Amino acid sequence: MIAFDFSGQRVLVAGAARGIGAAIVEEFHSAGAHVIAVDILADELAALAARHTERLSTETVDLGDADAVLARFGGLAPDVLVNATGGVRGQAAKPLEEVTTDEWMAIYDANVMSAVNLLRAVVPGMKRRGSGRIVTISSGAGLKPSLTGIQSYCSAKHGLVGLTRQMALELGPFGITVNSVAPGFLRTSPDYERQWEGYGEAGQKQMLDRIAMRRLGEAEDISAACAFLASDRAGYITGQVLPVSGHPFP
Repeated sequence: MIAFDFSGQRVLVAGAARGIGAAIVEEFHSAGAHVIAVDILADELAALAARHTERLSTETVDLGDADAVLARFGGLAPDVLVNATGGVRGQAAKPLEEVTTDEWMAIYDANVMSAVNLLRAVVPGMKRRGSGRIVTISSGAGLKPSLTGIQSYCSAKHGLVGLTRQMALELGPFGITVNSVAPGFLRTSPDYERQWEGYGEAGQKQMLDRIAMRRLGEAEDISAACAFLASDRAGYITGQVLPVSGHPFP
């Protein structure tokens, strides 16, 4: 049963190759949309495309490269933009004085500038049309300190939440909503799988015991929230952050 109908709509999903992004691609594709799946991971994008022969196109782009993003997507006016790029880029927690500028900016570019670059490219077309739905994937780390212990990741996710709220105010007069989904901890990437394994059996149980639903989230929990915020039913919701954490708190 399809909960939402996006037939005839174009949905641009960034960070689409795996994990949350791939689940978002499947969510919108199953609801009838033509999905443009964007990522820097060419092989994984190809595997995604191989599963769908219709209504799915792929673009291999470094979303941290502003010129490349504008060249590929400038003038494009998707009905829906979902930005699921981000992550910790293989980094681990260490004292702030040991963090290099390059390490800091790698995470900031992946989590914030990728969103900025995409917005610069597609918002003009949405404004001309007078409608659009934009959903960012932030994190519980954008609302509180991060379990990763990585300062730049926490800072970047807070920045993404601020960008979401500011753009909602700016774009509302053009019929465009901008919202964010803030996942709790998910085992959706090699980095987060290493984090999970690092907790050990006792730490994993402790984490689960702190979650009201007593389970970790799945990528499909996040994609369903994205579909709701992109749907007509959410047309009067903007500038909001929806925690999807299985808990009353982020």
